Amino acid sequence: MTYQVFDTTLRDGGQREGISYSVADKLAVARLLDEFGVGFIEGGWPGAMPKDTEFFARARNELDLRNAVLVAFGATRRANVDVATDPQVQALLDAETPVVCVVAKSDIRHVERALRTTGEENLAMVRDTVTHLIANGRRAFVDCEHFFDGFRHDPDYTASVVKAAFEAGAERVVMCDTNGGMLPSMITAAIEDVVRRTGIAADRLGIHCQNDTSCAVANTVAAVEAGVEHFQCTANGYGERPGNADLFAVVSNLQLKLGLKVLPDGCLEKATRVSTALAEIANIAPDTHQAYVGAAAFAHKAGLHASAIKVDPLLYNHVDPAVVGNDMRILVTEMAGRASIELKSRELGLDLAGHPETLTEVTRKVKDLEAGGWSFEAADASFELLVRSELPGEDFVRPFALESYRVQVEHREDGSVVSEATVKVRVRGERVIATAEGNGPVNALDEALRVALSKHYPELKTFELADYKVRILEGSHGSNAITRVLVETSDRHREWTTVGVHENVVEASWKALTDALTYGLARTTTPAA
Repeated sequence: MTYQVFDTTLRDGGQREGISYSVADKLAVARLLDEFGVGFIEGGWPGAMPKDTEFFARARNELDLRNAVLVAFGATRRANVDVATDPQVQALLDAETPVVCVVAKSDIRHVERALRTTGEENLAMVRDTVTHLIANGRRAFVDCEHFFDGFRHDPDYTASVVKAAFEAGAERVVMCDTNGGMLPSMITAAIEDVVRRTGIAADRLGIHCQNDTSCAVANTVAAVEAGVEHFQCTANGYGERPGNADLFAVVSNLQLKLGLKVLPDGCLEKATRVSTALAEIANIAPDTHQAYVGAAAFAHKAGLHASAIKVDPLLYNHVDPAVVGNDMRILVTEMAGRASIELKSRELGLDLAGHPETLTEVTRKVKDLEAGGWSFEAADASFELLVRSELPGEDFVRPFALESYRVQVEHREDGSVVSEATVKVRVRGERVIATAEGNGPVNALDEALRVALSKHYPELKTFELADYKVRILEGSHGSNAITRVLVETSDRHREWTTVGVHENVVEASWKALTDALTYGLARTTTPAA
């Protein structure tokens, strides 16, 4: 069997709300998809979209694809128009891709109401377009739009569109769940029925599923199990409305669960990295709970899970995370037991197994702090500092000690608001006082602390505040509510997250900020307060 992995991220995926690829973005996406091993990359609709026309023109000179071929997408000729003079069909040829995929109406209701033509003319449009593309040296795929809805309404007509495409020489005819309303059993039944009606083998058919019932991945897998060998997906499930079948979930399920070879050797383990890179290009935050490739896909929180994982990781992981390039993570929360704390510490390079008393004490502190509103689940750096401060033999000393800080906010006559902070710290035996201004109290504190420490720790200039999140804890209300602050810091090579909790948002921020600088400095220096 030769499975055709057909990716339509650049066309269908680009229809997701909030995504707008530049031509440079599209070229970068194509390179990543090719690296992942897909067989076909649908680049867009030349002629209809100027950006797509430019993409195909640049792709000829700038893309060196090793696994995939580019596909131009468009429509069949217009009703009652000679295919040789249809400018849209000519634009598909001008794209100079080896494969062209044309969309055809396969629901008689759409033919008559949307195209405002007859069923016979629509069949002629399919035949003429496919024949013309093949005569000009192209491989032709046909997407049957609204296939499943049309098949349920008038199966004979929808089957006739499939037959017309194949009779004209189409290599694949793709059944599209355009409205995304199907369930797996419906997909399987329709495939079996169309095979009976047409006599066409299922392996010549393709599947394209939208995710309106949250079944796009399941529907795609069901189609492959029914004999289909061509399946269309988008990276991370991008697409209009709820999206499309997620490329990474589909190929992982087919390869790892059904044992089907759908990607070249060595490609599946790139899934997590490629997924994240494509999310960055789309300027969409990666879905942490995405199957297989999400940051939480193999994250364990319950202490019972951790106890079993300590014995054998596969007891609570459905596959080895490494096969898709992901990692197992142990989350440290109020649900954590000794096993969770031990495994998480080991993950961070700290061995508590030989220190049972320390393990007990760290577990107690974590539970007490979490009960008070702290959350180490997303703050590995703060958790590591906690463990290091308790672990015998670490000789962990914070790089500075606070004497006091003061922050004041001034609303000036011109309407500007300026914050000023003064910090007094002891660092390497020296008492240092520093003052700085900022656009807010937290920014001013951060600046003042950096001024105070810069003489002793010049590496601080590489530290940047990457993200700052404030949350009022559930169950607390009003201006005196307990506040949790998460600070994400970067040194241009890696990022780490710290947490602070207090009734006062400035104090909560101070705790997170000082942990952030302490963690970063501990990685680069031998501190002494």
